[in-house]
Amino acid sequence: MIAEDAIYHAEAFAEDDLDEADIVEWYETRPVTVPSAVATGAIIGAFTLGVLTAVGALALMGRLDD
Repeated sequence: MIAEDAIYHAEAFAEDDLDEADIVEWYETRPVTVPSAVATGAIIGAFTLGVLTAVGALALMGRLDD
């Protein structure tokens, strides 16, 4: 594109045209789906980790009392 073409294209738009908002279409994102087996495994894993942490903390506190 040469400079004369750029000037021609710029003059084709009026000042008001440049200030108007463009139409933008937003699409809703798809919901995240998790298989039941994965969700169940995550829940069981989190519960197990919590139990192990509680048992470890109680064991550590029991040793500190001696």
